[in-house]
Amino acid sequence: MLAFPILTHDSRLLLWVVLAVISLVVLVAWGKLHAFLALILASLMVGLGTGMDRATITRSFAEGVGNTLGSIAVVVGLGTMLGKMLAESGGAGVVASTFIRLLGRNRLPWTLVIVAFIVGLPVFFGVGLVLLMPILVTLLRETRLPVLLLGIPVVAGLSVAHGLIPPHPGPMVAIDTLHADVGRTILYAVLVGFPVALIAGPIFARFIVPRVAGPASLSAAVPAAENPAHPPGFALTLFTILLPVLLMLAATLAEVTLPKGSEVRAYAAFFGSPLAALLIALLFSFYSFGFARGHNRDQILKWAEQSVGPAAGIILVVGAGGGFSKVLEHAGAATAIAALARGLSLSPLVLGWLIAAAIRIAVGSATVAITLSAGIMAPIALAHPEVRPELLVLSLGAGSLILSHLNDGGFWFVKEYFNLTVPQTLKTWTVMETLIAVTTLAFVLLLNRMLA
Repeated sequence: MLAFPILTHDSRLLLWVVLAVISLVVLVAWGKLHAFLALILASLMVGLGTGMDRATITRSFAEGVGNTLGSIAVVVGLGTMLGKMLAESGGAGVVASTFIRLLGRNRLPWTLVIVAFIVGLPVFFGVGLVLLMPILVTLLRETRLPVLLLGIPVVAGLSVAHGLIPPHPGPMVAIDTLHADVGRTILYAVLVGFPVALIAGPIFARFIVPRVAGPASLSAAVPAAENPAHPPGFALTLFTILLPVLLMLAATLAEVTLPKGSEVRAYAAFFGSPLAALLIALLFSFYSFGFARGHNRDQILKWAEQSVGPAAGIILVVGAGGGFSKVLEHAGAATAIAALARGLSLSPLVLGWLIAAAIRIAVGSATVAITLSAGIMAPIALAHPEVRPELLVLSLGAGSLILSHLNDGGFWFVKEYFNLTVPQTLKTWTVMETLIAVTTLAFVLLLNRMLA
């Protein structure tokens, strides 16, 4: 490790993390280097600066890329194809025009945050985003509203659901570690999460849109909706879009209600996995958006092929973000943060939030933040039986969402899909995530006082 003689080992490590993040901002925002290359250089900088073995640096980066793309690449690929079918068939236009006709322009941000929150309950953030993007781009085209005015409510609803509500992986790990009750955690998470989504979504969007010059359009990976002569009906379109959501919801219900080892539960888990659910929905869309609309096999194949190319850039950048996060993790940034936080004398709810937040800022991964912080807080929670473990789970989930920045794969996911610059993403997505984290903690502390 390169020496900073006045600093302790943990302080030197965290200093290198800060320097790498600053360098990443400079390379992308000022140097105009492609984010994929900048993330690789920042990963090498952290690894070499903190004294990691050179082989370990490259192995850690490759592991992070592999872990991220193992789930994201398939989701983006299948989701983009489904979105292309939705757009080309006219289905996205049908849903968008129905929303506008029934609700009006002024209620669209509120409608979208509710839709995103519901869609986000059973599905991962990335799955929900690729499902909703074609509808979003059509609404933007027909209403001429600012991109961020409708986009922020979508990502707010999805983010709150993903970070706070089981069966998403972070909350489920914390529930198991802290021996919390799943049912009560879900109840408290919905009570807290829904108003937080409203605050961080349409309310925050109204505040930030006049202050940030947003993009003129979304990413080229999001297909623009067409207006064919024979579009699908609203009910069929909605069923096709929600089919993967319904399959994942069925898997969640089976996991909660059926005993382990049940054959039905096993089948539900298989068909409710993101890969299987999206594949089934895509194959069904070939009928509902393709053959039933009079399109032939050659046309459907052409649309599928056209959708893959624009998604490649997003996949590369998000994968590199996962690699950067894994290098930070293996360098020991999360462990250093945890060691610094253990000595604080605070309420377990606040302490857990601070630990999760600090790990999140240093490492970037919300799942790593909530997993490590749950392990640190487990013995502390046992010493404080007056603190409900379900509320501690929510506190950790809130902290794990704070200050998403350039070491987080989700940051690049939003940046690329919304066609934002790095400064624009920091001013909107990063601030929104921080607002979710702080507001959730406030609601958790209020709920804890009410339940005392």
